[in-house]
Parts: sequence; C-alpha cells; structure tokens
Amino acid sequence: MSSLTTQSRPLLSVFFVATWLLAIPQSVDSFTLEYSALESLMSTSESLGSRITHHLRSPRPKVSSSGTTKHVTIQAHQLKEPLSLDGRLDEDPYRIFTPVSDFIQQEPNEGHSATEKTEVWVFFDSENIYISARCWDSQPERMIVNELRRDHNMLAYNENFAVVLDTFHDRRNSFMFHTNPLGGLTDATTTDEREFNKDWNTVWRVETSRFSGGWIAEFEIPFKSLRYKEDNPQVWGINFRRRVLWKNEISYLTPIPASYGLGGISRVSEAATLTGILAPSGTKNIEIKPYVISSITTNRNLEQNTGNNFHSEIGFDTKYGLTRSLIADLTYNTDFAQVEADEQQVNLTRFSLFFPEKREFFLEGQGIFAFGGGGQSGRPRGGFRPGQSGGPPNNIPVVFFSRRIGLSNGMNAPILAGGRLTGRVGPYSIGTLNIQTGAPETTSASSTNFSVLRLKRNILRRSNIGMIFTNRSAMVDSIGTNQAIGFDGAFSFFKNINIDGYYAQTTTTGISNQNKSYRGAFDYSADRYGVQLEHLTVGDHFNPQIGFVRRTNFRQNSAYFRFSPRLPSSSLIRKIGLESSLDHIENLGGDLESQQAQITLRMNLENGDQWNIDYERNFEFLEKIFPITPSITIQEGSYYFTNLRASYNFGPQRKLSGQLMIQRGTFFDGHRDEIKFHGRMELMSRLSLEPTAQIGWIDLPMGSFTAKLLSARTAYSVSPRMFISALTQYVSSADTLTNNVRFRWEYQPGSDIFLVYSDGRDTTPSGFPLLQNRSVAIKFTRLFRF
Repeated sequence: MSSLTTQSRPLLSVFFVATWLLAIPQSVDSFTLEYSALESLMSTSESLGSRITHHLRSPRPKVSSSGTTKHVTIQAHQLKEPLSLDGRLDEDPYRIFTPVSDFIQQEPNEGHSATEKTEVWVFFDSENIYISARCWDSQPERMIVNELRRDHNMLAYNENFAVVLDTFHDRRNSFMFHTNPLGGLTDATTTDEREFNKDWNTVWRVETSRFSGGWIAEFEIPFKSLRYKEDNPQVWGINFRRRVLWKNEISYLTPIPASYGLGGISRVSEAATLTGILAPSGTKNIEIKPYVISSITTNRNLEQNTGNNFHSEIGFDTKYGLTRSLIADLTYNTDFAQVEADEQQVNLTRFSLFFPEKREFFLEGQGIFAFGGGGQSGRPRGGFRPGQSGGPPNNIPVVFFSRRIGLSNGMNAPILAGGRLTGRVGPYSIGTLNIQTGAPETTSASSTNFSVLRLKRNILRRSNIGMIFTNRSAMVDSIGTNQAIGFDGAFSFFKNINIDGYYAQTTTTGISNQNKSYRGAFDYSADRYGVQLEHLTVGDHFNPQIGFVRRTNFRQNSAYFRFSPRLPSSSLIRKIGLESSLDHIENLGGDLESQQAQITLRMNLENGDQWNIDYERNFEFLEKIFPITPSITIQEGSYYFTNLRASYNFGPQRKLSGQLMIQRGTFFDGHRDEIKFHGRMELMSRLSLEPTAQIGWIDLPMGSFTAKLLSARTAYSVSPRMFISALTQYVSSADTLTNNVRFRWEYQPGSDIFLVYSDGRDTTPSGFPLLQNRSVAIKFTRLFRF
C-alpha cells in the first residue's frame, strides 16, 4: 500500500466504497419492509393488513377514486388507435370509460372535497400515454391565465393542471407535466421527493381548449420520453393537481398535506397507483441532436478595437438507452449559445455569489448528482410560499457544481467532448460524468479533464445512502490535481421528518490538513409547527474544485422554530406565522465570527397576497479589512448591527404582481436603508414586463455610496413553443449596462432555432454608455429519434 501514489489512493477508496455499497445484502429489503410497515402503522389508522399489502406491492383491485380512500388505484385503458390531440373530448373512449374524479383539497381546507369538479382519463397505445382532463369551473370568466412561456415560474401561479408519474413505483422519483388553459408547457423531474429540476425538458405535447363550463387539457407523452422498468404490465405511481387560482384553491386526486405546499405534486409517496400499462420494451431508444451555429462578436476597450470576429461550427449530442432506465449521453464540441444571461445580484458581503447552472447538457439527471443538501436555497417554510423571504445565507458546500466545467479563471474554456451515464439499476441510482475541455485562447491554462462518480442506494421506505467522487486533472490557479470524496445519507420518516448528513474531504496537491467538511440536520416541517436544527463544519482547506464553497474555516450551529396556525373564522387572513431563528458561526479555533438572530411575522391572505415583517440582530467579526467598494473599506474588528424589514407580496391575480420590500437599520459601523421591488406587469395575455429595482443607501465612516440594481425583462409569447425575451440590467457597483435578447422557436418537439443578441456597455464615461462587447449568434438544432 505504501507504493500507492497520492493520486491513486482516492481512486482506490472509491473502488472500496462502491464495492461496499454494491455488496449490501438483499436482506436490507426485508428490513425495509418491516420498518416501512411499522412506520406506516404508527403514522396512520389504516389496518395492518392493507398496509402490508401496500408494501408488498401486490396487485390491487380496480377501484374508483374517492375522498375517503387513502390509497387510490386507477386503471389505464389501452387504445387500438391514437387519440386525436385537439383539446376536445368528443371521441368514443371518453364516452365509453368513466373518468376518475372526486379531488381532495390541499388548500384552503385540507381534506375537504374540491369545490370545482375535475375529471381525468388515462389511456395508452403502443407509443404514448395519454392523460386528459376536463376542469369544470363555476365562474370561468374569473380564471387567471397570463403566462405562455415554457417552464416559466408563473405557470404555477395560473389556473393549471399537473400530472406526476412515478414510473418505477419507488415512491421517491417522478416526472411532472404541467399546463394552463393557454397551453403553456412545464416539465420537470424530482429525485427522492426533494431535488426538483424544472430545467429538464423532454418531448411531449399538450392541447387545451375552453368551453362554457371550464377548460380541457389533453396530454400526449411518448414512452420514449420516460424511464421505467422492463417488465409488463407496469405498475406506476400517479397523481393530479388542479389549481383554481381565483379561489386560491389547490386540490389533488389523493389527499396531500397542506404542509407540502405546491411541492406536494412531487410527493409521490402519497400518490395513487396506476395499473394496466403495457409499455414497449426491448426497442431502440436512441436520440441524436446535431447543431449548427454561426456567430459574430465584437470586443472593444479604450486601448484597442479588435473589430468583428466571425465564427461557425457544428456539434452534436447523442442519447442512447442501454436499458429503459439507464441512459448514456455523449456530447461533441458542445455549444451553449442558447443560454440566457445571468440575473445580476447586489453583493454587500465578503463572500462569493452563487449563479445556477442553465446549460441544457448538464441539467438532465441533475438530481442524481446532488449531494448532502448543497445548493438548496433557504429554509423550508411549511405552508408558506417558497422563495418569498430571505433567511440566512446558505453556507452548505456544493461538492459537484457543473458550472465549474467550461470556465477557467472567469474565461470560457471550450468543451471538446464528454459523456455521462445516469439512471437506475435495481435499488441503485448511478451518475457518472467525464468531460474534456480545451484551454482558453486568452489564458495560459491547460486542457482539463473533469470526472464525477455518484452512487446512491435506496434503503428503508423513503431514505437513501450514497457516495460521490470528483476529479479535476488541472487546478484552476496552480499546478496539480484536485479530488473530492464524500458519503451522505438522507432519511425521511413519517410525513414531515427528514434527517440529513454528509462527510466529505478533498485531496489537493500540496495540501493535507483542514480539508474536511461534515453536516448533520434535523427538519420537522408540518403545517402548524416547524423545527429545524443543523450543524455544519467546513475546513480551511476544503476545496472541491468542481464544486462551490462560499465560506471556509468555520463551524455553524443553527436553530429555527415556526408556529403557523390557520384562521378558519377569518375572511381576510388564511394563515399567520411566527418564526424565529439563530445562526451561530465560529472559526475552527473557537472564535465567534458571525451570528444572526431573526424573528419574523407572516400573514397569508385569502386572496393570495402575503405580508411579512422581519427583525434581525447581527454580529460580524472582521479579521482583516473588508473593501466593500474599491474606494471604501470597513476596518477589522467586531460589529453589532440590527435591521428591520417589511415586505408585501402582491398575488398573481393582480395585473401588477411581485414583492415590495423596505428595510432600515445599522450596517457594520454605519447605516443602511434599502428598497426593492421585483414584479410582473401583465400588458396583454402574451406580453409581460418584469421590472426589478433594488437601491441601497449605505452610510459608513469611511464614506457613503448608493448600490443600484435596475433591470427589466420584456417577454412576448407567440405560442407555447415560440417566444422572444429581452433583459436589460444596470449595476452601479460595476458601472455596467448589459442587454440580452433571446428568440426561441421549438419548431417541432425537441428541435429548436435560437437567435441570441447580447452586449455589455461601460457607464463610467459621461454621455451614452460605451460599447465594450457585443455578439450575435444563430443556432439550429434537429432531434432524430430511433
């Protein structure tokens, strides 16, 4: 063993760990069954016999959905001929077969019958599965429908209908398809009921129409767009969600706890069972997607003018199904011209900002590579709309962050070729990736290889354990290599208890100490109460160079408590919430570095609006001078400061919706006032304006400054598969004005034409902002399926 090189030891460790995971005996399955039955017996009042039947996955009788039935089984009906997808329900199968109905409210009255009727049929033929819904509405003129862009967040805040398919019937992972009365498209995947990836796109169709009593949706989802087991007949999990926005009502086919919020659609452990599907097996599953791109770029500065540079190239992505559940992806000469610009952020901290991955090749299977809770945004707010409030910054490291691939010291590095294998083998989830990048022409960086191995095993009813290994063949800013290895576990009990943990360490040339990180977290998030406890440690030299680490050399202990009762007697307020949290951060020497105590009052109104008040008390210790701007610094030392913040969220039922926030308080040894608005203005049903204005006035002993972020996104949708959007952003701290205009036409499912214009301007000189860079690109892709 002593003859092993430093580089080979991590690889050997990975081999031993992978062998250990694969060697877990199948007797675990019997333990899983016993534990699941005990857990279910404790959490529900159902009979032991029926729950044992559920866990043995035995065939169930064909029954109709009912609000009093906990686990619903529905039958899919086979068609001899494909349905005509036209948004009308005038064909024979709709008259012959009885639809499922009797949806159950999640909001506002959990467990009650839905006030508006929804009827759903499930059919299939040799190539597709069809899901059709008739959504009755007592006042269809009040329907709120104002978004058509594919995968846009606002589609969830329209009148809508969604279907989720658990094709492995593991009650953990799912595909989601979602539409509104305009025919808007949203598709997504969920991994382990936690990692929601709405950037995943596949080939499917939906047609909608309206009638005097409501609206209709017909889905056509090819079997080739799904992953499932080889054996027939199939047994899947399935659920449907209906949102009647003008009533602020959400209902499902099966009862979904209110504490899950809109994420309840991903909770397939609570879904119904779909039987009778005969899916094709043993057939080819090959996709080839070539592309052609042409672009012209201009780069200028005050010293030189490089003129216009013309560039064109070709490349392709290939997808091959080794089995119906294990998919290999290959890419050659990858290009990302269709990627939209990042939304800028104001940073008044001494830590780096996190920008999400948007490149299509890295988005599919993203949930498999998620590790240890890294990358999650904020704390869950049981029953409250996510993302509407701040909370403390998330310091959890991201061990694998695909955005590191293709970048070197801020410069784009060409991705020459790469491959990925993702999918399922029995109780295991597997993700492997290998990418080779070239060296940026403008730097001295070398060509780099990126490798990732992710392996997870399902245990118990809804839990898993796993490991991850990453390798970077060349360092970002020094000579040597970098590896990271980690082990994690995610355990879910009953409906609302989650326990997570991980241990990880990195191996970097020349560094052998303070290179570890570990975390443990407990989360209880019910509708009325919430408790979260967390411990996180990150070493000073913990450095996964295919990852993202916001902060190092610290030990963090956090606690969060919530009491959020409902007010059924109030016609104005649906729910109130009182929350408190404490985050205590020390360096590894035991010295206090940061502390934040916060108390929050929230009110969810019946009309969909939300009102929040937050009070914070902060402590920060600066070990060295912090340059908050190029000309203003904050001296080292200890600082206490407080902040009072009030915000109001205007619900999507308004022509002008969004969040208005005002805050006032001290800031280090000075003062800070801030106002922020981020909203959406509906100009027409297909045209919207999304303005953002964030202005902060900071007054410090060393000087004063104003931080401004102004942006506006204009979007016009021609159809669900064709839109144009323009984003203009001004950031005062960088003295930049940027523009990005993006046209996308999905001329047939899976095949696109993109036209992208972008520029950057310097606002420092007086007069009109000077052009610094500009590019125009056109890209054509064509999907071939075999």
